[in-house]
Amino acid sequence: MINFVSFGQGKPLILIHGFCESKEMWITFSQELAKTHTVYCIDLPGFGESPLQQDSITLEEVAVMLHDWMEENRIYHPTVIGHSLGGYITLALAELMGNGLAAIGLFHSTAFPDDAEKKKTRNKTITFIKKHGVYKFIDSFVPPLFSEQHRITHKNRIEELTALGKKSSKKGVLGYLAAMRDRKDRMEVWKNFNGKKLMIAGVLDGAVKIEGSRMHKPYTDDYFELQEVGHMGMFEAEQETLIILQEFLKKLG
Repeated sequence: MINFVSFGQGKPLILIHGFCESKEMWITFSQELAKTHTVYCIDLPGFGESPLQQDSITLEEVAVMLHDWMEENRIYHPTVIGHSLGGYITLALAELMGNGLAAIGLFHSTAFPDDAEKKKTRNKTITFIKKHGVYKFIDSFVPPLFSEQHRITHKNRIEELTALGKKSSKKGVLGYLAAMRDRKDRMEVWKNFNGKKLMIAGVLDGAVKIEGSRMHKPYTDDYFELQEVGHMGMFEAEQETLIILQEFLKKLG
């Protein structure tokens, strides 16, 4: 079951949160974007209020679940924008649905798979969580998502996101760590997608390096780099990123 909220009227826009996040992270954006679109904010299975039944999950399986959810709710030809893990799932959806999506956006995400170093980090994290649990992991996971200078100015937001992250199920956290580690290269999916494509990258992003983001630029309709921003541009540069999304959606007509 996919738990979701929807706002507004107009063409459908689906916002997909990242790892250890939930639909609540989009509250500010959804209220503004709902002035022109029907905005759907979902909880991925294993996060927020969406349960994960199985012990393991793949991005392809999540894409099928989301496709079925769209069919059940009569959501046709949506624009899909995903943050981080949500971007990986957006690409899996694009591979599955092709022209069934109107446009896609990667928000601090990438079409590239994990490299060897990142895979090692994922494995260490899996071992840590099995030993110490989700709560202890979230306390150390959330703050570095923000650039160093924003960890002080966004202290309250970090506390809110930490609290939301602690609602993530252990099964979900472990399942998605393995799914992200094992995901395939979808650069060809990004290159060949026929609809409009948006990428928002943080120059100081420690999770998705800016050098990799720049390799997407030749195949991207709207590409933006956020200065002094880490992995959480929707909070670190809230107004700037909201305007970017609004302008992108406006171009789609």
